[in-house]
Amino acid sequence: MAALETLEHETGPHPGATVIVLHGLGADGNDFVPIARELDLSAVGPVRFVFPHAPVIPVTINNGYRMRAWYDILGMELVKREDEAGLRRSLAQVEALLAQEQARGIPANRIVLAGFSQGCAMALMTGVRHKERLAGIVGMSGYLPLAATTPAERSDANALTPIFLAHGEFDNVVSAERGRASRDMLKALGYGVEWHEYPMAHSVCPQEIEDLNAWLLRVLAKP
Repeated sequence: MAALETLEHETGPHPGATVIVLHGLGADGNDFVPIARELDLSAVGPVRFVFPHAPVIPVTINNGYRMRAWYDILGMELVKREDEAGLRRSLAQVEALLAQEQARGIPANRIVLAGFSQGCAMALMTGVRHKERLAGIVGMSGYLPLAATTPAERSDANALTPIFLAHGEFDNVVSAERGRASRDMLKALGYGVEWHEYPMAHSVCPQEIEDLNAWLLRVLAKP
């Protein structure tokens, strides 16, 4: 399994926390660098942001065109036809990123795993299965994949890990209904979910960044 290529941004020397941000379909790690630079996490000390690039693979819904994607999209129905093999392959690659941060001296409970759209799916799927307690999980404009296997595969270590979910009310790529269904399932499993819905499409808005900033300050606050 090839290691993912990444971009990094550190807010200061010797970071004591990491935020890993997984991009959406067809984008790359550069996509969220400007948004990360808008965040002010100075109250929790220096933070390292890691922006991995997804592998380049053919995407069925786009006529097999090769692009950066965490897994194949087989059709508009996101739940009934899932690329389980692709999802699990990317899960292993994201797990390797988490292990790499720990090897660099950042404990799991100082790592936030975040993602947008397909990246959101990977953040949620990996985060609830990770064997060590994370600081938090962020899902923007996405959904929980492989939902049917989540109850059996989730890790007790992250049962109490806070989850930030945000979605556009007018999202025409991943419907708000799909996002709400994921929220409801995670809540039913006992997760503490902070849900935000905004009057936008499949995007990120200033209020979302502000709300995310406040949430990150809480979950990364030093004990």
